[in-house]
Amino acid sequence: MDSNEPDDGHRGGQGAGQGGGRRRPMIIAVIVVVALAVGGIVTASQLLSTDAEPRAAADASAPPAETGKPSANTPPTKAGLPQAIGRKVAVPPDDTDSGSAFEDWVKQISGWLDIPERAMTSYAKATVTLNKQQPACHMSWVTLAGVGKQTTDHGRAGGGIGADGTTAEPIGNVELRDFFDKVVSKPAARGPMQLTSAQWKRYGGSANGTGKGDPESFDDAVLAAGRTLCADGADLADGGAWWRAVSRIDDAPLFLHRVLATATVYGTVSQDPNPPKPQPLHAVEFAISKIGLPYVWGGNGKGGGDHGGFDCSGLTTEAYAAQGIQLRRMADWQFRDTPPVPKGQDPRLGDLVFFGNPAGKIHHVGIYIGNHQMIDAPTFGQAVQVHPYTKPGDDFAGAGRVVG
Repeated sequence: MDSNEPDDGHRGGQGAGQGGGRRRPMIIAVIVVVALAVGGIVTASQLLSTDAEPRAAADASAPPAETGKPSANTPPTKAGLPQAIGRKVAVPPDDTDSGSAFEDWVKQISGWLDIPERAMTSYAKATVTLNKQQPACHMSWVTLAGVGKQTTDHGRAGGGIGADGTTAEPIGNVELRDFFDKVVSKPAARGPMQLTSAQWKRYGGSANGTGKGDPESFDDAVLAAGRTLCADGADLADGGAWWRAVSRIDDAPLFLHRVLATATVYGTVSQDPNPPKPQPLHAVEFAISKIGLPYVWGGNGKGGGDHGGFDCSGLTTEAYAAQGIQLRRMADWQFRDTPPVPKGQDPRLGDLVFFGNPAGKIHHVGIYIGNHQMIDAPTFGQAVQVHPYTKPGDDFAGAGRVVG
């Protein structure tokens, strides 16, 4: 990318989350909230940065603003939540009624999403159990799997899960660090879902209904995590309640944003009867791993200093380069090179979403993850984040499909 022609910030963008990844500077906080209903995902966002809008294109030649400390962790209200998706497929078949259908469903979804089959079984069984025991909680497996991915990579941190559901090795504390290299996870958390001793004591138990349960059992740990999320009458169909519930596992905005993005992708994939295309899926997973890195003009996420972050087209370029697909470096070039999604059709997972004037200049690009959400690097003073990809009055120019 020519450093004299940076991609501009997204004029209609949202704020950023606190820190993200494993190294690099902290970011301004925006709370992006998802509520995962019985078989559905609901999302909303609220700007919590000090500015009402991201910096405009006129500021693109200026040095990045100081990021400062994250804002308060305040979720949006239920009134700000748009529609749910995935109403049928986000609820697994009841294993007590249709064992074969349950097993087939688990095998298919786990294969599509690289979730170990034994872990997927635990998520699905816990979802069925909790929707019987606490139907008002509106638990979805994508919440549990999003937490499991971001805590221990579905038990892989313990060497994997055996056929009996126990991890090969006990899982101690798995540290999550922000971009100041500060540990933001709970130091007392342990086990496959990183619960504290107090949480295990209150919500733990055997998934088969007998005994105290085993903290190293994936079945027991997932059910305990679900009970923790559903505690105190929480209704996960409400965005604020979902955010507060997941905060009980870990209240670091980095963790919350990544669980949000992961759960959104899981719901997006599972509602489609066809398997996901690997390259767009992995490009989105790449973008999730970069949530929290700072916006850097000309940044490509490589090297030291300021270039450890991304600008908007730097993120999309590297996300697809990691899949063996080369995109030209500017948002405007990517808009003109990428086959357009027909007007009136929703973007698909991994599509690029563009902002600007098609007859003039496209100044911003993000990557679509489903349910009206994108991951992008908005502008100076913000960072890679999740938020709605368009809103009334913005300059959304259309979507492009990198992989047809």
